[in-house]
Amino acid sequence: MSEYEDAGDDPADQVVAFLNTLDVEDGVDRLATTSEYADWSGRPQTDRDLEVARSLRDHLRALAAGEPPPEDPLRVPIEVTVDAGARLSGAGVVGEVAAVAARLAIEGRLGRVKICPADDCRWAFYDRSKNHSRQWCSMEVCGNRAKVRNHRERSAST
Repeated sequence: MSEYEDAGDDPADQVVAFLNTLDVEDGVDRLATTSEYADWSGRPQTDRDLEVARSLRDHLRALAAGEPPPEDPLRVPIEVTVDAGARLSGAGVVGEVAAVAARLAIEGRLGRVKICPADDCRWAFYDRSKNHSRQWCSMEVCGNRAKVRNHRERSAST
């Protein structure tokens, strides 16, 4: 099973797994090459697939970080299927991730996909806190580092 297919039960986990194909802390980009993208997704990929995947990741990471998106809007075709229910779907990994992101937006949950503000981390996570106020990917690691850094800065200035 690929990392993408093993993302989790909540559709938001697929978006987070896709965003975390870029690991700033370890300097690893699972979308660096077409073959790495294919390995991560568990599916064959073309150079064009890779280009669109990188663009979608850039757009979604900017949105999750509260930053302006890249200048060119990205259009990804998705379908609505209405039978016993209604569902969104798309072709390939990019279409699937875009459909899930659209579903999360419709449900009012896309804003819970966030990027850790620590410059040396930038890990994506889904904020499951009741009041949607979680800031760090991990309070024990990144949150603690920030608190220690702020304490040292305050102590140095007094």
